[in-house]
Amino acid sequence: MKRDFYGLFINGEMVSSERGEAMTTVNPATGEVVAEVAKASTVDVDRAIAAARDAFENGKWKKYPVGRRAKVMHKIADLMRERFAQLVELEMLDTGKALSAAQGQVHQAIENFEFYAGAIVGHRGTVNNVPGQFHNYTEKEPIGVCAQIIPWNYPLMMASWKIAPAIAAGCSIVVKPASLTPLTALILGEICTEAGVPAGVVNIVPGAGREVGEYMVAHEDVNKVAFTGSTEVGKHIMEMAAKTLKRVTLELGGKSPNLVFEDADMEAAVDGSLFGIFYNTGQSCEARSRLYVHEDIYEEFMARFVEKAKQLKLGDPFDKGTHIGAIIDEAQCETIDAYVQSAIKQGAEVVTGGKRAVVPGFEGGCWYEPTILTGVSQEMDVVKEEIFGPVVVVSTFKDEKEAIKLANDTAYGLGSAIWSTSDARTKRVADAIEAGIVMVNCPFSAFPGTPFGGYKQSGFGRELCIETLDLYTETKSILSYYGKRPLNPFGI
Repeated sequence: MKRDFYGLFINGEMVSSERGEAMTTVNPATGEVVAEVAKASTVDVDRAIAAARDAFENGKWKKYPVGRRAKVMHKIADLMRERFAQLVELEMLDTGKALSAAQGQVHQAIENFEFYAGAIVGHRGTVNNVPGQFHNYTEKEPIGVCAQIIPWNYPLMMASWKIAPAIAAGCSIVVKPASLTPLTALILGEICTEAGVPAGVVNIVPGAGREVGEYMVAHEDVNKVAFTGSTEVGKHIMEMAAKTLKRVTLELGGKSPNLVFEDADMEAAVDGSLFGIFYNTGQSCEARSRLYVHEDIYEEFMARFVEKAKQLKLGDPFDKGTHIGAIIDEAQCETIDAYVQSAIKQGAEVVTGGKRAVVPGFEGGCWYEPTILTGVSQEMDVVKEEIFGPVVVVSTFKDEKEAIKLANDTAYGLGSAIWSTSDARTKRVADAIEAGIVMVNCPFSAFPGTPFGGYKQSGFGRELCIETLDLYTETKSILSYYGKRPLNPFGI
């Protein structure tokens, strides 16, 4: 189902790069080459942006009635379902993630297009109260050409989070998928065209972030930038975009707290906390990597939590029984281990895990054991900084006030979780936590229609919801006068 070579997707076609350059993608679970992919340069980005600009200025997509755009969006979803097995396989080969994770993420990618097909039909302007002889209404117009930069941890799902609302709104886009995981985004570009999206509206240009990504952000023909990735890179993008006053949406890093109170449903809290950190091999921006447990139940909770963590299976990603997939590459594996070893030197205790894993039959891959650290302090790097791997730090708290203080003691503010059977408490704590997402007695952070985004250095803007459409549109105010007498404000 996979190919040996994937081109750039520009103006409705798979094409080679102008310089003839290519890069390889590698399966993190095995270390084997998956495919060769054309590598875009700034010349190719110019081609893609020119195609997007022409499609926006002179094409028909933004002029389609929203119902017609919605019909195409549904067709995209239908084609994705028909090619579900291919998309899952490519996602797994590119990322090394477990089968269940890949299947769930492809399903959500499909549902995102269906959600925005419905949302755009109801996205409209307003009629506003003005003096009687005047009339004021607003219209929503597509913002223009959008540059979208996608991370490697959820390649297809994150692409759908950005592509679906942008094209639903009538924009044209140039997407840079992560160099490590470009395959499903390229296939999605083909699917969009097959479904009826006109050539030039969707363009996919894999390439180096420092060359291709920065060039897209700085380009004068780009009206908006949407980025998901690290806080450090997000700050740099914001600086570059400021030079041309581009609209920017940033979904950045996280160090999400997970609060387990003494009245929590113990079984649900243990299972939810396990999923919250080890799902997708911990390579999630909203991973609940700081676990705070009330001191009265700490011993019992930890006994169950550690026991279940030791039962998590690492292995063949295509095996339905596998829970934990591979780490994306060697560099990330080294980063994870460096954090763990640094914490140990500073006095942290490894309860389980704490080192690279060797998986029989997959010795050439990048693997890390599910790791639980205790004896940590708020000052340690392993507590303060995003690790992006299967590592959780555990501490205790004595009361609600301290729990909230610990939760908010971070530069980030993306996700958070609360486990308690008291509705009053969950409401109080949810209101007090400085984060864009609060999961109450639930391990899941988002479904199509639920806003996803952060506070503080986790970025700004909300994705996956109706409000996202506002990020891809301009609001035009039209004020008319219908009085019988001509207006003469100066009285001359």
